[in-house]
Amino acid sequence: MKLPILNLINSKSTKKKDNKALSVLDEARKHEIALEISNVGVWDWSIQEKKSFFSEELKNIINLSGNELRDEPQAWRERVHPDDFDNYVSKVYGHLSGEDELYEHEYRVRCKHGNYKWVLAKGKVIERDANNEPVRAIGTVIDITNIKKRKDLVAKNLQIISSENKRLQNFTHIVSHNLKTHIGNFKNILEFYDEAQDASEKEELIGHLRSISESLTTTIVDLDDIISIKSKADLNQCNEHINLQQSIDKITDSLKLDSTKNEVTINNTLRADETLYSNRSYLESVFYNIISNGIKYADPNKKSQITIQSTHNKDTIKILISDNGIGIDTSKYKDQLFDMYQTFHGTDRKDSRGIGLYITKTQVEALNGKIELESKLNEGTTFILTFNKQQPRAVE
Repeated sequence: MKLPILNLINSKSTKKKDNKALSVLDEARKHEIALEISNVGVWDWSIQEKKSFFSEELKNIINLSGNELRDEPQAWRERVHPDDFDNYVSKVYGHLSGEDELYEHEYRVRCKHGNYKWVLAKGKVIERDANNEPVRAIGTVIDITNIKKRKDLVAKNLQIISSENKRLQNFTHIVSHNLKTHIGNFKNILEFYDEAQDASEKEELIGHLRSISESLTTTIVDLDDIISIKSKADLNQCNEHINLQQSIDKITDSLKLDSTKNEVTINNTLRADETLYSNRSYLESVFYNIISNGIKYADPNKKSQITIQSTHNKDTIKILISDNGIGIDTSKYKDQLFDMYQTFHGTDRKDSRGIGLYITKTQVEALNGKIELESKLNEGTTFILTFNKQQPRAVE
């Protein structure tokens, strides 16, 4: 029996349509799976209806699921970080108005538990009405928090490396300059010695050689101290739990003879429970240098005082060591305050070598701290030491 040709054609046509439909479904499912695997969130914004679709992957980025995120654009918009909001709105409407061909923006968005994540959002208007007003836009969101952290870490490390390179260049210049000066002096004196005619002249030149030798020894000791601090800084052993009030009292007692002789009163106003995890020897060396400087440069025309106090915030502690001594003209010397072999007091003291503040700054930085100086000539000086309230690290 011969089958009607029409029925066969209809049968083949139906199968083709079914296969095509299945193929479309397969492609759609492939895209869904790809988005799931790559953790890419999808949004679909019906602009004029003020409705939005947010995929589960998008909700998962901010630790939400199901109905926890309303299907309207405002639900997402209100989660944008306040500091990023104005730029976020500007970027969105820059694309909607046709000014930007594509929408692409990095910003922070609030998660379920109040923390923020960095996201990269991209999108495009895919439909406009007869008046060219946007009707529908679709796009994606991905979590870039870890990428941002890595970028910030790289930027921070580059800044540290750049700073260390600059310091190393300065330090190398100082070493080269000072050693060349001493060597030049040695050479000149030896040349004079060779030309000297009598024993008394030669004896005088030998005295000059001794002075240069002592100066060179002092320079080498200074440089060795600094190199030692910088090398030990890498170990950064900051596990000691230090009572700050007791440390200051210890320094004050060791300087009692000097403070009494110079009639300087030292006021330790730190709390009895004030503590810090740090390296005791470095920290006490910093305290000693600053307090002894306050005694050394006390104003003889005043009732001299040194006051130690502190301020706190969530992450840091600031220790302020203030005196009412002769002070420094910071407007004149602000860029040289912590440089080597710099003195600013206008005094003719032979014990002022201009190395103390440099070493103090090096030690503070070795403790991951920061040192600042505020001073006015004839009024006094305040050193501000800032340290992180870090917890002790496990010993490996």
